Amino acid sequence: MLPSDEAYEQARRVWNGAVDRRPALVARCSGVVDVVRAVEFAREHGLSTAVRGGAHSVAGFGTCDGGIVIDLSRMRGIRLDLVQRTARVEAGATWGDLDHETQAYGLATTGGTVSTAGVVGLALGGGVGRLMRKHGLACDNLLAADVVTAGGRTLRASADENADLHWGIRGGGGNFGIVTSLELRLHPVGPDVSAGAVFFRGRDAGDVLRFCRDWVETAPDELTTTVRLATARAEPFLPEDLHGEGIVVVEGCYAGGGEAASEAFRPLQGFGSPVADTIGPVPYSALQASADSSWGSGARNAFESFHLRALTDDAIETLLYFHRRVTSPQSEIHVYNVGGAVARVPEGETAVAHRTAPFLVAALARSADGAGPDEHVEWARELGAVMAPWSTGPCVNFLGDSGDAVAAAYGERTLARLVALKNVYDPTNLFRINHNVAPTPLPSARRPVAV
Repeated sequence: MLPSDEAYEQARRVWNGAVDRRPALVARCSGVVDVVRAVEFAREHGLSTAVRGGAHSVAGFGTCDGGIVIDLSRMRGIRLDLVQRTARVEAGATWGDLDHETQAYGLATTGGTVSTAGVVGLALGGGVGRLMRKHGLACDNLLAADVVTAGGRTLRASADENADLHWGIRGGGGNFGIVTSLELRLHPVGPDVSAGAVFFRGRDAGDVLRFCRDWVETAPDELTTTVRLATARAEPFLPEDLHGEGIVVVEGCYAGGGEAASEAFRPLQGFGSPVADTIGPVPYSALQASADSSWGSGARNAFESFHLRALTDDAIETLLYFHRRVTSPQSEIHVYNVGGAVARVPEGETAVAHRTAPFLVAALARSADGAGPDEHVEWARELGAVMAPWSTGPCVNFLGDSGDAVAAAYGERTLARLVALKNVYDPTNLFRINHNVAPTPLPSARRPVAV
């Protein structure tokens, strides 16, 4: 698709409305051969190359100026193996697509918290989701992948084939090739789970955060929680005097139901003076899509994130200070309780770092009114900078277009291993429009050929 085509304006856009770029060409691929030819064309013509699946990258990596966009959104096939409990998912499929197929059989794997996000992009960056304490990150369930390399080859990456590449794509993103499909492990989940949220007034935020910090220390792995410091929307179940005011929302998903779920939620439901409580049985697929309307495309977004060594009283007071100074009613601070299965994967087994950090904080700056993003971006960046004393590093899933943060996201040892892998699979850095792991610079006369 060229700029002269009628559908070009729509084809060039991505989820983040703050990103406005004009590629020279959008290659809408319907299969692996199309991807191979697009890679060969990009390499032969020296084009900047962006790869797009679900187009939800907050940094806007699914598009570029003057180059080629290899658009995989038409590749949405999903095939289940109910005996082995696995799913083969093509690169254009969303989490909503996958949940639609798997929930028919009471199966799921850890996925994103917005159903319109792409499966592959989230999984390659790690994959934070509502099942992570029980079943690990999305990438911990990544059994195999089909990859088109910078040299135009098609490879399978698994524990038994190209194991080095299999290690790298589990957290290392799209640095080493274009993943055209994934094989994911599935788990018995749903169709109903126990989930929902308890809502508190903003003035109670400190007490709520301190309670949650202590409560989750003994929470079962089945329970994954998130505390949202937000602005109350005009929901019918919230008091009218709270609409537009600061609010604290404690969300939880228990990967199961029954008395065990009720017991897990009981301390939260008995705490303080909540203004609303929506916890109860809910279809897992509906839960996964519950935030879609709040995080639709077109708004301007900028994210910052940091894993926390501990949620200290000083760290809590800092979060409260920035919640009071929020620059947009759409902007939020999320505090994820991690641990569980995520922490039990040894550091270095995948390219995901900071596994032992008990909390992950994301500052989500968002404006839907079309206004310039500068003040919102500054709010998020300042929060990230001030939280540095408690942080071990950012999370790739929430990383914006900041090259300086890539080293901190991976850590020295993992980054060195990723660079060595990049030298093999993409030594010329064809795939650089991403959270880029740059190859070792070499004189052009000695430049190796991509695999």
